[in-house]
Amino acid sequence: MYIPKHFKMDDEQKMYDLIEKHGFAMLMAQHQGYPNATHLPLLLDKDNGYLYGHFARSNEQWQDIGNQEVLAVFQGPHCYISPSWYETNRAVPTWNYVAVHVYGQVELVESDELMTSLRNLVLKYEQPTSAYRFDEVDSRFLEGMAKGVVGFKIRMSRMEAKAKLSQNHSEERKNRVIEQLEQSDNQNEQQIAALMKEEGMR
Repeated sequence: MYIPKHFKMDDEQKMYDLIEKHGFAMLMAQHQGYPNATHLPLLLDKDNGYLYGHFARSNEQWQDIGNQEVLAVFQGPHCYISPSWYETNRAVPTWNYVAVHVYGQVELVESDELMTSLRNLVLKYEQPTSAYRFDEVDSRFLEGMAKGVVGFKIRMSRMEAKAKLSQNHSEERKNRVIEQLEQSDNQNEQQIAALMKEEGMR
């Protein structure tokens, strides 16, 4: 990923936090000699250095993914920045965003490890008040459904992250951008404003 020095995110914990909060990723690899990508949720096992996920068995990407380095892209909040918010018209539009790239090797998982990863994924996203309980679903039904997926884990070898939050602009200009974004009802814009404030307090 192209990362100018002033946009580089070095804080590993912040990278993990973004992965936890924005876990729906794009997993990219080569398949039959061509670039291929699958959009899917990935679950972080920070203590052991893995990302867990699963493909639909009919998605052929899993068939040759084991012998190559893959890239998982986690996209955080992002939004358009209008030059009309600046103190001068000698400016151009841009886009502020946060993203984490994770590289690693894929290992296919089966049986108990697959079922544990599926259970953990449900526990992460199912609301505590939900009537759905993974552990209460008929085990034979779950085993049958699991045959339709291929589980995997990515051994994380390296991470890189970019937080493009107007760090290359003056404090006055950044404050103007924050003020405009905070007036928006758009969640992405509000999150970028909060991240810009946090960046300014460092």
